[in-house]
Amino acid sequence: MATGRTHRPATRSRGIPEATVARLPLYLRALTGLSERSVPTVSSEELAAAAGVNSAKLRKDFSYLGSYGTRGVGYDVEYLVYQISRELGLTQDWPVVIVGIGNLGAALANYGGFASRGFRVAALIDADPAMAGKPVAGIPVQHSDELEKIISDNGVSIGVIATPAGAAQPVCDRLVAAGVTSILNFAPTVLTVPDGVDVRKVDLSIELQILAFHEQRKAGEEAAAAADGAHQAATRRGDSAEQGPDGDVPAVMPA
Repeated sequence: MATGRTHRPATRSRGIPEATVARLPLYLRALTGLSERSVPTVSSEELAAAAGVNSAKLRKDFSYLGSYGTRGVGYDVEYLVYQISRELGLTQDWPVVIVGIGNLGAALANYGGFASRGFRVAALIDADPAMAGKPVAGIPVQHSDELEKIISDNGVSIGVIATPAGAAQPVCDRLVAAGVTSILNFAPTVLTVPDGVDVRKVDLSIELQILAFHEQRKAGEEAAAAADGAHQAATRRGDSAEQGPDGDVPAVMPA
């Protein structure tokens, strides 16, 4: 099987928009679930709902792949799985190194989804000498002194950084200098990389803060709705108090 060093996906050369590329994994996840249930075809509406997008956007995205489906039948699930996997570069082997084997790095090493999606954890690397040789997820941890040799020996082009923030940039610099051209960064810091190197940042605290914003907004909307309901009820009670026994507004008596 080919390695990531000599083969790269063709999305950029084919002019597929980055927004579409970002949605392809969502489609692939939904399609994989359908494939596992032996569903042969799926409509754009069904697949869009499963992926969390609207059907018009899905059809536009698939047009970039040259896949338009069949009217009245829908899309062939297995063929779409192959198309998207090929476009994302998942029909080949991508060796990955994880640098920083603390709690998060160990959790990533134990994640079973890498292998099933075309990624092979080639090495686990940590700067702590006490970690050297310790098996994590069945893979012995190697010391960071060996980083460059490990990358060269395994043909690695994708690196995962799970170090503390202060160590992330030096680790990034070493990865890039050794030939890594794509980095997934879990460290809570912004990395500086040269042109030609892609960085994807995963910051769990930022995601939680965004969720907290939405929770606060929902709570504010609920409180406002409750206050509005109470005001309307009070207004109705006031109107009733001003009416006579038969519901009519009493006549104003002259002074």
